[in-house]
Amino acid sequence: MAAFTVLHVCMGNICRSPMAERLLARAVRDRTGEQGDQLVHSVSAGTGGWHEGEEMNPPAARQVKARGGSDTGFEARKLRGDFIDEADLVLTATADQYDYVIALRPDAAARTFVTGEFGRLLRAVDASALPAAEPEPEAVRARGIAIVAAVRELRGDDAPLPSDDLDDPWGRGDQTFQRVGDEIEDTTVPFAKLLLP
Repeated sequence: MAAFTVLHVCMGNICRSPMAERLLARAVRDRTGEQGDQLVHSVSAGTGGWHEGEEMNPPAARQVKARGGSDTGFEARKLRGDFIDEADLVLTATADQYDYVIALRPDAAARTFVTGEFGRLLRAVDASALPAAEPEPEAVRARGIAIVAAVRELRGDDAPLPSDDLDDPWGRGDQTFQRVGDEIEDTTVPFAKLLLP
């Protein structure tokens, strides 16, 4: 069975979503070592597509490296429907990007969240109700799917809060990138801990 796949989505796929992609991968490796890449597949794409093939924006790359992640081999790509189809969880930087994902793939609504929304609701998930945590792809994927279902149930019919959005740091200083990196880790680190206790 394939690894549990998380797709991070922003506009250009050079700042927020690559930071989230690489910071989740780092949080998973912190818990599992190099085996993490076989357990959780963290990828990203942008709704805009005009930066396709570009490297991560330098201040975003600096944040990733400063937090122990890697920017090596990253190339921006345009969001496609099949990327959504392959994902067990889709995390968007903003509510507008959530709407874009759902317009492209309406059946993905139950597994698509704004990043801050997912992190906020994740705190209320009952870990004791989840499948057992074992360092095997099938077990991790089953636990991840159960976490997504629990967060979806906690969300109910509520819309994301404006504060759930990640500000676009493009063209802004390192301080803004640092704050956005902190906000991303407010979701990725607790998620990795719950997924891989």
